[in-house]
Amino acid sequence: MQKKISLRILPTDFSADEMLKKAVEEQAGLKAGSITGYHILKKSLDARSRQIWINLTLNVFIDEPFQQRAVKPTAFKDVTHASGSVVVIGAGPAGLFASLKLIEKGIKPVILERGKDVKARRRDLAILNKAGEINPESNYCFGEGGAGTYSDGKLYTRSNKRGSIDDALNIFVQFGAGENILYEAHPHIGTNKLPNIITAMRQHIINCGGEVHFEQKVTDIILEHNRVTSVKTADGNSFSADAYILATGHSARDIFRLLHAKNILIESKPFALGVRIEHPQELINRIQYHCTAEEAERQLLPPASYGLVQQVNERGVFSFCMCPGGVIAAASTDHAELVVNGWSPSKRNNPFANSGMVVQVDQQDAYHYFKNKEIDIKDPLLLMNFQQAVERKCYASGGGRFVAPAQRMADFSYNKVSSTLPKCSYIPGVNSVNMQEVLPGFVFQRLQNAFRGFGKKMKGYFTNEAIVLATESRTSSPVRIPRDKETLQHIQVANLYPCAEGAGYAGGIISAAMDGQNVAVAIAEKLSDTR
Repeated sequence: MQKKISLRILPTDFSADEMLKKAVEEQAGLKAGSITGYHILKKSLDARSRQIWINLTLNVFIDEPFQQRAVKPTAFKDVTHASGSVVVIGAGPAGLFASLKLIEKGIKPVILERGKDVKARRRDLAILNKAGEINPESNYCFGEGGAGTYSDGKLYTRSNKRGSIDDALNIFVQFGAGENILYEAHPHIGTNKLPNIITAMRQHIINCGGEVHFEQKVTDIILEHNRVTSVKTADGNSFSADAYILATGHSARDIFRLLHAKNILIESKPFALGVRIEHPQELINRIQYHCTAEEAERQLLPPASYGLVQQVNERGVFSFCMCPGGVIAAASTDHAELVVNGWSPSKRNNPFANSGMVVQVDQQDAYHYFKNKEIDIKDPLLLMNFQQAVERKCYASGGGRFVAPAQRMADFSYNKVSSTLPKCSYIPGVNSVNMQEVLPGFVFQRLQNAFRGFGKKMKGYFTNEAIVLATESRTSSPVRIPRDKETLQHIQVANLYPCAEGAGYAGGIISAAMDGQNVAVAIAEKLSDTR
């Protein structure tokens, strides 16, 4: 028979299959050796006390042959000669998952990606990190797989209402991800593994009859009678289809400007801006696990993470995209603009832990920042322009070549220029500055107070062993592209489908993937109704 069993177990016992089986048998009152195997349904780490446990829910096979977990493959169709087609602008998670869902529905996707494939993209990242030279179309944000491919691969989301998380995770497993993402409380693929999965998805789309075109930057949208008839790319190519999915990500400022110039309605959207902070991973382990590095290693504990939030002057300050055992990366998309982000490999085995620390920003903040009364507070590009202005100031403060302005954490809070800076994972380098001269005042002051508050919540967190880099500014899109809640079409343009993070409807790989699937289903229903 099979039985669902929940238990908690020591991390050392979890690491050994026979010890785990023994623990299950003892807790469930089963005879020794009766368990032939199990599937892990849920797994989470409980580090709230000095004794650390792993909480598990298992489907246990008792006195019957064990069967491997069956991941039901999605049935994809051959769309080579499909009557319906959709141009998908952007090959991030939203664009890829939308394309796979379109194929499932018998519709041909034609993907236009401004950047390069994942392999070629890696070379451009190496040049950015080592030489301080950026390719505006191929970087951490632009290129096959989108921003998440070389920026960590976290798959955790609370967006249950947006679609089936399990379906999205199963697609990842179908294309090469480990089964552990199906049951981990905070699933994570890792930047080192995601490129192969993305490549497999692209190849499958092509094998099914879909098209994928790289280095095809959309520069114009042709409209007739409030419908898109075609899109044009920078090299003069034109692409037409029944519908158009706009899945360009949160950093495609040229697309936002294009829509505005075409009088296609867009809206300014609040976002969050701040810094990225990095501690030694051993320090975070000691704080979170209440033990020495040696004890943590002996207990086989994973690199510790954290999540922090503090209200400062009626404004939220919070951690964002925390990366245990990770690396800080230059996530800029253009010359003379400095953006930092973080990522972790699948093993999370780098010596540092980093996290974004950001403050909510709205239109009033941007309006007062510019100190120019000619600026229209209702301008839909206002927050985008504010974001860009801060990034340019940070680039200049770093001294160029994507060297980041930096400060020790306690020095930051006490407004003191750091005489030296600690070792840091950020490859382009750091330059000691007073962040007060770089960040907007309302952001800087709230971060100062929040850091001290975080130190009270996590004893040892507030320290000059930590380094603060600016600026973490691409937390989400500063623009929303409005769409109808039912049809998911743009409220003005009948066959244009704003999608995922760049349109303001998602915030990470999984939520973007689910939004892509939802848009594809909406298009399939629409095309079915019109035939």
